[in-house]
Amino acid sequence: MANSNKNPDDEGSLPELLPAPMAYLNPEFLNSPDGRLLRILSEYQEPLSRFRREKIQDTVVFFGSARFASLPDAQNALTILEKPGSAKPASPQQQPGAKDGDALQAALKRAHAGVEMARYYEEARQLAAKLTEWTLTLPGRRHRFVVTSGGGPGIMEAANRGAREAGGKTIGLNIRLPFEQYPNRYITPELNFEFHYFFMRKYWFAYLAKALVVFPGGFGTLDEFFEILTLAQTHKLAKKILVIVYGREYWNRVLNLEALADAGTISPEDVNGFTVVDTPEEAFEVLKEGLTKFHLQPTKHTVEEGPEIAKTLP
Repeated sequence: MANSNKNPDDEGSLPELLPAPMAYLNPEFLNSPDGRLLRILSEYQEPLSRFRREKIQDTVVFFGSARFASLPDAQNALTILEKPGSAKPASPQQQPGAKDGDALQAALKRAHAGVEMARYYEEARQLAAKLTEWTLTLPGRRHRFVVTSGGGPGIMEAANRGAREAGGKTIGLNIRLPFEQYPNRYITPELNFEFHYFFMRKYWFAYLAKALVVFPGGFGTLDEFFEILTLAQTHKLAKKILVIVYGREYWNRVLNLEALADAGTISPEDVNGFTVVDTPEEAFEVLKEGLTKFHLQPTKHTVEEGPEIAKTLP
């Protein structure tokens, strides 16, 4: 019986086969579930390479509300509501709280609160500037205790702004969200990061930090605050991380850790895992003393190439 199959080597029997895309240049693969491991590794290795290139050794992380404006911006927003003729205000239907019985009164209440809370923006800015001015005097080839934020507005912007105004480098670890959180303009461009995975962003917050400054904020601030306290409580970090809680009046209304100790859910000494302060000057002195004591003393082993990742206990 004659074989009717065509010889695949016959000229013209098959179309010319083009080269396949390289795996690491194949967007269909990289964006698929199978490429997730590579995406996660990229959010570790790419920031690491930039931190090395920019000679970043360690950081001080500022957390706080994204909703606080600078004092001039908050006062301007209030003025627009109180004196509509000074600028074109939104219509009553577009004002915050428009579903309330009196939309204007609801908006005025928020605007007055905004002016009151703007002090934290200004004080975060002052503290970041003080800290950066001090770190610029420290010897060494690498940048120490670089002011770092989540990269967005509010307290994050204030921290980056203060550090930038003091002449230092400053880091923004942004996160891509459905409603975009754009990086603030005060971040050092070479140290502007954007993450897809929250846990990789948290990794870089925690493992470069030598101190954490917690300004008044909401769920996100509490999340980061308690994560660091948990890492310290469970001895997952071998290095000392200072935790500064800024704003006694605010946090006394929000936190009642003594109730946890009384219930036996935490140890009594866990309540003392942070220092509460009320002024930029007080916060700076606590930071300076602690960072000097725990992280500027000579060590037997000096890391020549940063960053200095916080060690974990066995």
